[in-house]
Amino acid sequence: MIRHLLCAALALSVLTGAAAATAGSAPLPAPVAIHAGRLVDPASGKILLDQIIIVQGERITAVGPAAEVKPPADARLIDLSGDTVLPGLIDVHTHLTSNPEDSGASSLAISTPQETIIGVVNAKKTLEAGFTAVRNVGAGGFTDVALRDAINDGFIPGPRMQVSGPPLGSTGGHADENILPWEARHADDGGPSGIADSPWALRAKVRQNAKYGVDLIKFMASGGVLSHGDSVGGQQLTQDEMDAIVSEAHMWGRKVATHAHGTEAIKAAIRAGVDSVEHASLIDDEGIRMAKAKGVYLDMDIYDDDYILSDGAKNGVEEASLAKERSIGRLQRENFRKAWSAGVKMAFATDAGVYPHGWNAKQFKTMVDWGMTPMQAIQCATTSAADLMGWADQIGRIAPGFYADIVAVEGDPLKDVTSLQHMAFVMKGGEVFKTAGR
Repeated sequence: MIRHLLCAALALSVLTGAAAATAGSAPLPAPVAIHAGRLVDPASGKILLDQIIIVQGERITAVGPAAEVKPPADARLIDLSGDTVLPGLIDVHTHLTSNPEDSGASSLAISTPQETIIGVVNAKKTLEAGFTAVRNVGAGGFTDVALRDAINDGFIPGPRMQVSGPPLGSTGGHADENILPWEARHADDGGPSGIADSPWALRAKVRQNAKYGVDLIKFMASGGVLSHGDSVGGQQLTQDEMDAIVSEAHMWGRKVATHAHGTEAIKAAIRAGVDSVEHASLIDDEGIRMAKAKGVYLDMDIYDDDYILSDGAKNGVEEASLAKERSIGRLQRENFRKAWSAGVKMAFATDAGVYPHGWNAKQFKTMVDWGMTPMQAIQCATTSAADLMGWADQIGRIAPGFYADIVAVEGDPLKDVTSLQHMAFVMKGGEVFKTAGR
C-alpha cells in the first residue's frame, strides 16, 4: 500500500512539474503573414498570383491564394504585394572564408584566424544577397566548420551551410600550396591538411575531416585555374585513389564533390561515384552521357570567367593562371550548354570567393545567356540545389513544413533575371535580415 502511494505521489510530482515547465516556458512567437503579389513556385515552374504565406517560428505553416488563406488575428503582416517572392536561393559552390583580393602570393599572408573573420563578413553579405543556404567546398583549418557552427548557434548572421573543410588532393596538386620553395614549407608542421598520396592515406584524410565535423568531402581530381604550376586539365589522382575517397566518404554518410576541369579526371570521378562535379569545364560527350546516366550533378561556375579576366591581374592572379582561364572559359560555357541540352542535372554554383561575395546572383544572367530559361536557372538555385544537398524536404520551396527562407525582388525575374541581383527582402528561418523600408 505504501509503495502504491509513493508511486502515485511520484507520478503526481512529475505531472505537476511538467505542467509548471509548460506554463513557464516562453510563448511561441506571433505568426507572420506575408502577402506575395507574385510567388515563384520552382517545383511546378509556375508563378502564383496574390498569395498569402503564414510563418510560425522557423517554419511555413500555410500557403495559398489570399481569397482562401486568412491570416491569424494576431499575425504580423508583411506586405510584398508589389514584389516577386521566391524561396531563399542556394549556392552549392562557395568559399566564404576567402576573398578574391587575396590571390596568388598575397594569399600566403592570410592566417587561419583571419580566414574565420573573413568568413563572418562574407556570410552576412551572402545572406543579404538572398542566398539563405550554401555549400562551402574548401576552407583551410576547418574555418568553415567554425563559421557554420557560429551561424547555427545564432552568434552571427549567415546562410545555412554545408561545409567540406580542407579539400583532399595529391602532393603538388590543386589542393597543395605550390608557391613557396621547399625550404619555406610548413605544411607538415601538424596543421590540418588534405594532402595525401595513395588510397589508404586518402581514406585517412576522409576520416580526419569527418572527425572534425564536415558535412561533405571535396577532392581535387584535376589541376586548377588559380593553382601554381599545374595543368588545368591534368588528372591529379588515380582511379584507385578516387574510388577510395568516395567509398570511404559514403561509408561515413558524406556526399562527395570533386573539383575537375579535365576531361579524363571528370570521367574517373564519375566512375568513382561522386555526387557532383564542380566546374566540369572540359567535359566531353562521353562524360555528359556518364553524368546523366548516373544522376551526377554538374556545378558549373560559368560567370567566373568575366571577373577573373577583368580583375584577376590587379588581385594578384599570376599570368599563367590568367592564360589558363583564357584557354577554358568559353569552352566551359559551351559545354554547359551541351550538358544542359542533354538533360544532365545541374545546381547553381558560383565559386564565390574567386569573385566578390554578395555577387552570387550575377551568374543567373550567364546561365540564361548560355541556354537556360530564367525559371530553369531559378530551379537550379532552389529545388535542384536543395536536392543535391539532401535537404529537398527542408529548403528550396515555399510550402508548409519547409523552413521560412523567403526572399523578394521588386522586378519580375522571369522577364529580367538580373533583378535577382537586387534583393528587397530576405527572411531566413522566419527572421527578417533585410527589408527595403517595410
